[in-house]
Amino acid sequence: MSASTPEDKPGEGKTQARVDPKLLEILVCPLTKGPLRYDSERNELISERAGLAYPIRDGIPIMLIDEARRIDDHPIRGPGAA
Repeated sequence: MSASTPEDKPGEGKTQARVDPKLLEILVCPLTKGPLRYDSERNELISERAGLAYPIRDGIPIMLIDEARRIDDHPIRGPGAA
């Protein structure tokens, strides 16, 4: 018998665990070091400056650039960009 993961069961992979508001206050984009906006509908942290959306899984923000989703055709700008 194999262990099931949330992706194995319909609907369970989409449950949104609440993120600690204090944590959201101190998190910044790892690429730009700029502020993040919480998107409760998609359960992501959005960096407008970088054009990236960082996923939140089981209430834990995944702050890895490789895990982030590009938003629109927004060019990615690093810390030195205007």
